[in-house]
Amino acid sequence: MKRKVISIDTERCNGCGLCIPNCPEGALQIIDGKARLISDLFCDGLGACIGYCPENAIFVEEREAEVYDEKRVMENIVPAGRNTIIAHLKHLEGHGESGYLNTALEVLREKGISVVESEYRKVLRNPDSCPGSKMRDFRERVKPAEVSTEDRSVNEPVSELRQWPVQLQLLNPNAPYLMGADLVVAADCVPFAYPDFHRKILRGHAVAIFCPKLDATMNEYVTKLAEIFRTQGIRSVSVVHMEVPCCFGVGRVVEMAMKQAGVNIPIKDVTVTIEGGRIL
Repeated sequence: MKRKVISIDTERCNGCGLCIPNCPEGALQIIDGKARLISDLFCDGLGACIGYCPENAIFVEEREAEVYDEKRVMENIVPAGRNTIIAHLKHLEGHGESGYLNTALEVLREKGISVVESEYRKVLRNPDSCPGSKMRDFRERVKPAEVSTEDRSVNEPVSELRQWPVQLQLLNPNAPYLMGADLVVAADCVPFAYPDFHRKILRGHAVAIFCPKLDATMNEYVTKLAEIFRTQGIRSVSVVHMEVPCCFGVGRVVEMAMKQAGVNIPIKDVTVTIEGGRIL
């Protein structure tokens, strides 16, 4: 049958292997120094691995391929443990693959792994039930007076955060604080490494953070950012990431989202060193 599956440009692929742990289905392996799709049966065609490739060597194509087999995929996923199972379930739900999702849950029940299904339904399928994900807009709050450089030793730093939540996965694309905003899209390690993040980067901006290496929802992030770019009139985007290669995935996600949205918003790229320095 003809369907969507991932394809790998072997000329671009450098064999780094970052795509491997981000394919819970087990469809990829490093063979002869290159990432390879080992079986169409294991590839769902949703492209969770794409955002993790530093060389942009992975893409989705439509071609003749064996039918994706969710039950066989689950046989690979279950031995990998709870986190991989939940990442896979979340991946399927994020793309509206209810059929595959129901099959995966059926396999878990057959294997007596009900605790994972219970955790998934409680925590991941109902993120709004968590008070920590409730939308809050801080733009109208009364801010303390600016703290001068001389006074910093005796005064608390001023928070420049204008919203809650900040995690891209929890962000409502229709949130009012996004309308006409300058947006910071940052790797979630950045605020820990860069000591002046609030004053020099976050001030006057809305923010969305995620981890391009460990999060398993890159396609979902691309879709959500594309909706924000398409509907909210974002004025500019500051892409802020660490100097390590995997962190450059933040910029790739933003670029893919702009392409999907059909917009061209000015982008400023900022790299932060592991030691906490800033490279413009």
